[in-house]
Amino acid sequence: MSKPIEPFLWTLFSGGGVVAAFFAPVLLFLLFLALPLGLLNTPTYDSLHPLIAMPLVRLVLFVVCSVPLFHWAHRFRYTLYDGLQIKHLNEFIDILCYGGAVVGTLLAAVLLWNFS
Repeated sequence: MSKPIEPFLWTLFSGGGVVAAFFAPVLLFLLFLALPLGLLNTPTYDSLHPLIAMPLVRLVLFVVCSVPLFHWAHRFRYTLYDGLQIKHLNEFIDILCYGGAVVGTLLAAVLLWNFS
């Protein structure tokens, strides 16, 4: 991997870790505990649609979906390098990890952009 992009990838890694640490526990609690246990009323489509139609909410959802993917990609890449000692597959691992994060980010962007 070229040196100039490395600081950018570390920035995405740390940003993804922060986003995952702050938002993932809240989302897991709301979606998998509070709603099924009846602690909160289940929102209807009519109540959520105007909220998700707001551009700022879409941007937040995009960040919550995409940045942790790059955190995963960077962590998985170094796990394969250092843990499994397969540095000889450097280019393939980079394409697999960061390509998966880019595909997931593009998918999130398309889904949120086309929301109507």
